[in-house]
Amino acid sequence: MRNIKLTIEYDGKDFNGWQKQPDKLNIQGTIEKAIEQITGETVDLNASGRTDRGVHAIRTSC
Repeated sequence: MRNIKLTIEYDGKDFNGWQKQPDKLNIQGTIEKAIEQITGETVDLNASGRTDRGVHAIRTSC
């Protein structure tokens, strides 16, 4: 197993929040599908935060 840190930002207007939900467009599921297409591996993301429907995320320096 390997760990990879991703820092992402997105426009959430078309998404139903971060967390995977059956039959709803969500950030977590979309990123997991993209990673699987690139690597051929099935992944399960863990996030340090989450957003609600229609919320945007912008990277800030920590």
